[in-house]
Amino acid sequence: MKNAVSIILLWLSLPAFGQTSLAGYRAAVADYSWQLKIAASQSDAAAETMGQARTGYLPRLAMDGSFTKTFHRYEGIEPWTFGVLPQVVQTVYGGGAVRASAKQAELGYDIALCDEEFSRLDVRYAADYAYWNLSAVELYAASMRQYVSIIRSLKEVVDRRFAEGYIAKGDVLMIETRLSEAEYSLVSAEQSYEVALHNFNILRGTDATLDVQLGQGIRDSLPMPVRVVTAEALARRPDYTAARLRAEQADWGIRLARAPFNPQLSVGVGGSWQPFVPNRTGATTVDGSVFVKLSVPIFHWGERRRAVGAARAVQQQQEWTAALRHDDIVREEMNGWTALVQSRAQVDASEESLRIAGENLSISTYSYGEGLATILDVLQAQLSWIQLYSNAIRAHYNYAVAVSDYQRITAQ
Repeated sequence: MKNAVSIILLWLSLPAFGQTSLAGYRAAVADYSWQLKIAASQSDAAAETMGQARTGYLPRLAMDGSFTKTFHRYEGIEPWTFGVLPQVVQTVYGGGAVRASAKQAELGYDIALCDEEFSRLDVRYAADYAYWNLSAVELYAASMRQYVSIIRSLKEVVDRRFAEGYIAKGDVLMIETRLSEAEYSLVSAEQSYEVALHNFNILRGTDATLDVQLGQGIRDSLPMPVRVVTAEALARRPDYTAARLRAEQADWGIRLARAPFNPQLSVGVGGSWQPFVPNRTGATTVDGSVFVKLSVPIFHWGERRRAVGAARAVQQQQEWTAALRHDDIVREEMNGWTALVQSRAQVDASEESLRIAGENLSISTYSYGEGLATILDVLQAQLSWIQLYSNAIRAHYNYAVAVSDYQRITAQ
């Protein structure tokens, strides 16, 4: 009975003195995440691209300059000349290219923001996974230490009864074999804990060997999420929004492909500063001009049709990609909810089985000490207990991960 009480106290006390909360760990991982930094820089680049595209609506100032000098003078003409030609040009109609480019850039910025938000969901899920994994392996390592302690306690009883001549050497050999197996499993469990600890710390950018006390554990009461309807899940998912925006962006790409083959109209004012022609005295003149430029493409051997056809194919691909993403999200939500419900049922079943196994272990151990049970009965009770304990840990871990996964799938 003493062992059963210590098992329960061990199970309940492990998360009680934790210092690293799940919310705090999420924040630390998000702050350190290189994935989020890359996504944020991509959003910044998209914002700059959008600003660059919008400059196409504004007039442009340009200046051409040249200077020429010859090696010989002919008939009194100066061997040098120059020209400075500033111009302000405003595109009145560029075939729709400016508007299409600006809209594509705006949509590209929205897509980058969606990608950044989806990266945030991935990083949060990675943080949850590392947190719950560390909690699970910590519990498992603790259970193996307790298991070894239980076997050692039984070995003391077996050794005493063997010394008193009540049992045969076979009982001693069986308990020593079981102890050796348990110690081997304990080494493996502690190694798994070290690996999980390294992953936990590296993900938040701290010393990989830093000891951690978790503020929450997989055995804490995690509320069952409310199921999200498919339409709401689709509306929340940033990757689905990005897929639809890419289809719209590709639609504007069709107009952009058509634009170079439409009429182009621009107006402007300019000036010139240059010597008189021919340059006999070196005197210069300044002149100004106003111009209207119209360009009308007439025949390009089907280039327009090919360009538009290629752009339309890209747009169709993006439409199909969005439809594929729609089906993937519907499937993810259904599978995620199924895993959540089943893992919750496994938690309830494993708790009851573990309680029974604990009672059976206490009774078998006590009965063996009183000579009312065989060593095989106790060893079987020990093996059943550690297996059910492991199942309970796995069930709680699966449920905690399923909760985090469903929150990621439904973008909560």
